Amino acid sequence: MMGFSDETYQRAKEIIARYPEGKERSALLPLLHLVQAEEGYVSPAGVTFCAEQLGLTRAQVGAVATFYTMYKRRPAGDWLVSVCTNTMCGVLGGDATFEALSEYLGVGHDETTTDGLITLEHAECLAACDYAPVVTINYEFFDRLQADQALSLVHRLEEGERPVPSRGARLCTLKEMSVQLAGFADDREGAVADGPAGGPTLRGNRLAEQYGIAVPGFDPETPIPTQADREAAKAPPPAETAGAASNKPASDAKPAGDAPKPQENKL
Repeated sequence: MMGFSDETYQRAKEIIARYPEGKERSALLPLLHLVQAEEGYVSPAGVTFCAEQLGLTRAQVGAVATFYTMYKRRPAGDWLVSVCTNTMCGVLGGDATFEALSEYLGVGHDETTTDGLITLEHAECLAACDYAPVVTINYEFFDRLQADQALSLVHRLEEGERPVPSRGARLCTLKEMSVQLAGFADDREGAVADGPAGGPTLRGNRLAEQYGIAVPGFDPETPIPTQADREAAKAPPPAETAGAASNKPASDAKPAGDAPKPQENKL
């Protein structure tokens, strides 16, 4: 069983401290990214580490780690190449791209090359239909990519290059990416996304500007209410509370209102 570094233990404490007392188990997702950042995948030792830090069972941690595909349960390569094979990307070339990469690398879905450099997977959707067909490398986008272009990207990775994504941040290894997903800043030069968003992403904004469409009465500086704000809004004003306290109900011994008049005798 691998022992984790002092830095990982310290970062685990920082992650847990982000959450309110009694809600520490919410730190599980970033903690899983943290152990993946050190080992390159979520190993049995990583599951145990997370369980011990949060007071959970290994079964509880394992249930989460196996639910999300971003947590790798086997050693993964430095470069995770994901090919979208959902409907839009698939018919536009994604299926052919996956087959070409699989044949060249000699691996199938969720498998890693023998040199430990590249892991290949097909993705059901990468949320980029307007740029189809798309491929991501460690979750950074390469848009409108056909099989020959994807093979060229892989060749560059094999040669030690870091191709520049179509948009977003610069490429980093899967371990470096996991550090960011755990909530820690990447200090590498160019690690933060640079340049504007792509045209299809901004199309809706451009149309809104062209036709003068805006959300009525929206102030972008409006603060987001906290739980304390919402509870305070539900509470009655102090004056109303005081009035309710002074208006006591009549007791059973003395009914409210005038006493009933005696009934007159009829002759």
